[in-house]
Amino acid sequence: MTIEPEVWLRGPVEGVPAELLPAAHALLQTLEDVEHAAAGLTRDQVWRTPGGAPSVGFHLRHLDGSTDRLLTYARGERLSADQKAALAGEQAPSGPDAGPLLANLRSRIATALDVLRATPVSAIYEARTVGRASLPTTVIGLLFHAAEHSQRHAGQVVTTARIVRGLEASDGAAERSESGA
Repeated sequence: MTIEPEVWLRGPVEGVPAELLPAAHALLQTLEDVEHAAAGLTRDQVWRTPGGAPSVGFHLRHLDGSTDRLLTYARGERLSADQKAALAGEQAPSGPDAGPLLANLRSRIATALDVLRATPVSAIYEARTVGRASLPTTVIGLLFHAAEHSQRHAGQVVTTARIVRGLEASDGAAERSESGA
């Protein structure tokens, strides 16, 4: 089995300007990391909150929603009522298994890559604002924040998935020990 290098070491991403390649690489790495980490998790594992930490499901929902919101701000738009409702729904304690959550994230990252491809380099330093407080940033600030923010949550997915798998394994070992098996 050949192991590929991390995405940033695989060269350009078709159609993405060099100035935005680090963002594209981070978003693609996020997708690879979370798909690998969430593969094979049961629905219960996806929504388990070990030690009160946010679940894998939360992080997958948040990756999708936060990327959508940051892209909206990068376009110079305000959040819609649907986006605000989705933000509130990210905290729901349960939901579908990993499959639909990953499908949504795949679609969102594909959209983000399309945004990177369509962003003229001449526009990356244009001013933008974020939220009700209209906090100042730029197009490039939003695009790079979407990428680095996705990496933070990908790390949480990887760690939390490993923990819930470990808890399942230790719970199973304890049950076998108690039953004398």
